[in-house]
Amino acid sequence: MNLTILDTNLEPLAILDTYESLIWTDRYQAYGDFEIYESVRDDGLLSMLKQDYYLENTDSDHIMIIEQTQISSDTDSGNHLKISGRSLESLLERRIVWGQKILSGSFQNGVETLLNENIISPTDANRKIENFIFKASTDPYIVALKIDAQYTGDNLYDVIKALCEEAGIGFKVTLNSSKQFVFELYHGSNRSYDQEENPYVIFSPKYDNIINSNYIESKASLKNVTLIGGEGEGSERRYTTVGVASGLDRRELFTDARDISSDIGDGQTLSTEEYTAQLQQRGKEKLAENINVVSFEGEIETTIMFKYGIDFFMGDIVQFANEYGHESKVRVIEMVRSEDENGCSAYPTFETVIE
Repeated sequence: MNLTILDTNLEPLAILDTYESLIWTDRYQAYGDFEIYESVRDDGLLSMLKQDYYLENTDSDHIMIIEQTQISSDTDSGNHLKISGRSLESLLERRIVWGQKILSGSFQNGVETLLNENIISPTDANRKIENFIFKASTDPYIVALKIDAQYTGDNLYDVIKALCEEAGIGFKVTLNSSKQFVFELYHGSNRSYDQEENPYVIFSPKYDNIINSNYIESKASLKNVTLIGGEGEGSERRYTTVGVASGLDRRELFTDARDISSDIGDGQTLSTEEYTAQLQQRGKEKLAENINVVSFEGEIETTIMFKYGIDFFMGDIVQFANEYGHESKVRVIEMVRSEDENGCSAYPTFETVIE
């Protein structure tokens, strides 16, 4: 992997193509991260790997922000440098939802409103992040999504991450040729057996394109019914529920949504239906954090049959099978690329698509 170091003005400074090890991780519904490990050199490398500088990777459309520099000294192995940081999506973590915000209607318009009011064009100019723009998706799935939610003071990254997880879509912030930070929602393409529009992408021992795999299935944290408590005290408190299950299959969770208010200012209040919809949205977000985990992790062969970035991409649904008979449609939610003295490898993480 070849990296380009960019300064705070996003101007290229140098190419970084030699290091002892590099781990670079991209994610579908979260920020990615990286770690570089290298011997301390006399070529000025340390002076260019500053905090708040950026790294561009020829193998990824994500940009990383340098956040931490660590130098370790050892009489036997010498001095080493460890550089780490997170991708541009972490910029959202620097802002909160300022004041009370009610979202209703189009999901995409709601996310755009959150970004406009807290990053792109906030009323307080000090909160603005320059050259940050929103790129609207034309994907029919995303365009059709709806939202009813209310937030007050929540971290902006946490809000958008929770919304996307509940909706099953991804988000990313990339850098365009005009040096703008471009936020967009995306959904990925279906390349499993359960469709006829796209060529199949299949990972299976039968095709010798799985080097190793790890299958995980866990209900340890599963919750499928939540009681949501809204505003009010004692017998006056307002409640609603999300989820349906009974008997041993029922796993309950309480969601405290006391911060959601029916008072929206200027003497106006939400109707019972509107307020209940906002409570239920909060409940859906909490249930999305406590799902039945079914995932595949594995090192795949990416040079012969199916190449990441050409045949399949982040967020895509592919067909996966292991040698123990587990087969399902899975979504690519993470791609870990690593390079060291032993060579390069790619480790995707797949999450089973639950209908």
